[in-house]
Amino acid sequence: MTTKRVALVTGGTRGIGLGIARALARDGWTLALCGLRSREDVADVVNEIASLGGGAEYWAADIGSPNDRAQLLLSIVAHFGTLHALVNNAGRAPRVRADLLAATEESFEEVLRTNLKGPYFLTQAVARLLVQQRADETVPRAIVFVTSVSAEMASPQRGDYCVSKAGLSMAAKLFAVRLASDGIPVYEVRPGIIATDMTANVKEMYDKRIAEGLVPAGRWGQPEDVGRAVAALIRGDVAYATGTIVNVDGGLSIPRL
Repeated sequence: MTTKRVALVTGGTRGIGLGIARALARDGWTLALCGLRSREDVADVVNEIASLGGGAEYWAADIGSPNDRAQLLLSIVAHFGTLHALVNNAGRAPRVRADLLAATEESFEEVLRTNLKGPYFLTQAVARLLVQQRADETVPRAIVFVTSVSAEMASPQRGDYCVSKAGLSMAAKLFAVRLASDGIPVYEVRPGIIATDMTANVKEMYDKRIAEGLVPAGRWGQPEDVGRAVAALIRGDVAYATGTIVNVDGGLSIPRL
């Protein structure tokens, strides 16, 4: 009998998160999903994911809220009885792309609350749970932070986003070091220019820049590209590579002359 493997994917019903959820479902994972939309709004997507693998359940939760995070974990454990993996995918872009000299504190606080503070403390809570439930060593445990090439590549029109992803990159390193002795690998996945609803409003600009050679692979990335990378990591095949950064960007971040 195969032991049930349960993974939480935040923001797992759209964009990159949906690509990750589909890949994990096809790999046999049971999915716990969360997001800001209502259960009714995501019912079709959740049913699709559930049909691909070991089942899926959804909770409306704002990971920037301490109360929502706590209730989310309680609900997952009550429903599935366990949790083995966390994929910190949920994030937001700034509402307005503003020049660095005109950006507001309100935008900075909103973006960092969702993109950095939320996943940082969600990971803390999940890590405590994973450390406590070490009885079943047959199922791999892992944590993945989905950051961005913006963790290193500067975009002065969205400084708050870049700072949030750079901070999340350091969070991945910190948790990788802290959890290594507990046998819990932690990875960072950095997507590049991915075709999602978040990038739809800059499609024309990036179509042009990709055509001009910005991305060596010569195309947009797809959510499924990121999904396959995450699935490979949390399967447990490369547990000794904890702390590794995986760039899923078609070569965008490679320094070139």
